[in-house]
Amino acid sequence: KQFQSDIIIAARKGADVREYPLGGTDRLVSAISRAIKIPACMISVGNGSDQILDLLLGHLIHTHDKKNPMRILTSDPTFGFFEDRCRLYGIPLLQVPFEDGMKLKTSAFIDSANDADVLYLDSPNNPTGFQFSKPEIHNIIKNFDHGLVIIDEAYGEFGNYSVSEMTRRCENLIVVRTLSKSFGLAGLRLGYMIANSSISDAFTSVMQYPYPLSTITIESGIEAVKRISQIHDMTKVIKAERTRIISTLRKYDAFEVFESNANFVLFDARGSYKRIHSALAEQGISIRRIGSVGKYNGCLRVTVGTREMNSRFLLAIRDLLG
Repeated sequence: KQFQSDIIIAARKGADVREYPLGGTDRLVSAISRAIKIPACMISVGNGSDQILDLLLGHLIHTHDKKNPMRILTSDPTFGFFEDRCRLYGIPLLQVPFEDGMKLKTSAFIDSANDADVLYLDSPNNPTGFQFSKPEIHNIIKNFDHGLVIIDEAYGEFGNYSVSEMTRRCENLIVVRTLSKSFGLAGLRLGYMIANSSISDAFTSVMQYPYPLSTITIESGIEAVKRISQIHDMTKVIKAERTRIISTLRKYDAFEVFESNANFVLFDARGSYKRIHSALAEQGISIRRIGSVGKYNGCLRVTVGTREMNSRFLLAIRDLLG
């Protein structure tokens, strides 16, 4: 919490909420540009990555031929908010299901590409933590050359790579990111997208509102990205703890534990998942009871916390399973 508190305290010094945030987003975009080393003309901001995705979907549905509804290719499951907004807009989803081991096949997306107008992938995936290898996702993006490709990197800092550099040479690629996860600033509602300058300009000047972000969000965002090296240090710790959780849970025959490149670990506790979830809750340990994911019916998901929090969870599991 100290990291977030320091950001808010610093932001308040530069924020005058009596005034409209004229030019504020330009300063924020410049700060993000310096931090991620992508030209400012390729960056747009919004009220969280959710709003950016919603505006993109709303714009796409209004500009598409109504006689031939737009179809989006994605995984099953994928980010729940994205699925919900597609249902709201009446956009059909073509979904490639996860297979054994909670994995996706590259070939399944390439084979389905001609049937879709837009490709959406959350990388790493929510709720599984799955991430294609870098060559695999490059291959998928390059083979989808007839429509927009939206890569949602909400959990990107916890993964093995980003495809943001590909936006320099792939004019149909949009990468969406957020400060909600790795920065721990979900309450600020700050996200950004990276795309070629024509898409970015259209998003900022046409799709987005005149004042897309509040003054305090702008100033906080600027202060946050100045500290991006701290975020890199913190994500290294989370990745190490994630490895510890996975390796420890895999010692128990009661679980099937899936690889993760996010800040959480998904595992199948089979028929015991409700009992384990309740027993942990009684000890004040909160994990997410998901249930069915793909071919698995007893899924639980634990967020990677501090070393002390993770140790408490793992000790509780040890005591429950004997």
